[in-house]
Amino acid sequence: MRADETGTVLIVGASGLVGTAAAKAFAADGWAVVAVSRRIPELLADTDNVTHLALDLKNAEACASAISKLGDVTHVVYTAVYELPGLIAGWSDPDQIETNGQMLRNLIDPLAALGNLQHVTLLQGTKAYGAAVKPMRVPARENQPRVEHPNFYWVQEDDLRARAARHGFRLTILRPQLIVGPNHGVVMNLPPVVGAWAALRHHEGLPFSFPGGPDWVWEAVDARLVGDACLWAATSHTAAGETFNLTNGEVFLWRDMWPAIADTLGVEVGPDEPSSVAAYLSTRELQWQEIITRYDLQPIALSTLLGESHFYADLCFAHGVETPPAPTFVSTVKIKQAGFTATCNSEESFCFWLRDLQKRRVLPTLS
Repeated sequence: MRADETGTVLIVGASGLVGTAAAKAFAADGWAVVAVSRRIPELLADTDNVTHLALDLKNAEACASAISKLGDVTHVVYTAVYELPGLIAGWSDPDQIETNGQMLRNLIDPLAALGNLQHVTLLQGTKAYGAAVKPMRVPARENQPRVEHPNFYWVQEDDLRARAARHGFRLTILRPQLIVGPNHGVVMNLPPVVGAWAALRHHEGLPFSFPGGPDWVWEAVDARLVGDACLWAATSHTAAGETFNLTNGEVFLWRDMWPAIADTLGVEVGPDEPSSVAAYLSTRELQWQEIITRYDLQPIALSTLLGESHFYADLCFAHGVETPPAPTFVSTVKIKQAGFTATCNSEESFCFWLRDLQKRRVLPTLS
């Protein structure tokens, strides 16, 4: 397939951050998109060229039956992930690792057998560099040796590379950093969490204080940029067989970003107040219902709004940490040299998605 041609792409995990962004990017480029998720993706409801397929990836028979009807599919963007409650502790759990491996196999095996599959894009992250178990090398580069530790990335990657060699399709692995986007109820997206924290603090007459620990320099990536990278990887010959780190192209500190976030949400910044965002939000369901009524928000329960992302917030904000955590910087030289050069302002990205959540009446506009 030439770079100016389109096909049919299967977006797996289409209700998530990258799945939604990738589906929009491919649909806008004229591709036929089959969006796979257990629930109909709210954010794709008005997107042309998208059809939804409800599928439980843990059910091998259901996958085989559904995929037997998808002979037109030429490309896959695989963004689905199975996480355990509490998120972080589950990353090394054997059941979590095996389940994620089996989900990918349940999809790829019957699809590859149809004979039309050309390319698969797979998502990883900084756990690939051992960030969850040891300090990363700075910067982390794609050609560095694997850090061996319990991790479903390696199970999926090894399985996929073996199947690519057997069936003749190409693959690309993307490793984005701290993805920021519009989705609520997912495992790792901070705008809904930060918006809920601000709204509840405001509701209780408290300032918008930063809840984290010591400064920890971060990189992030806008979901739209990741979606565009998935589209680029699908037909770029320089992406075939390669792994790429992906960020907005800059670093930031949460404390430096906090005033812009406060201004977007309509609240006043207060002095730092180290506390667990997860613990605080987990006990505020009744107060959130009062906020829904007061600001005429969508009737989304707080637990549904958060998904598992409030646990991710504690990690990202360095809650409970005495000294600054080791840096988790990744080099993006390789993907830029390969031809994907998009960048994004991280503060503008975060505030853009907060405003999007406000427009959709998921978060209130406070003043």
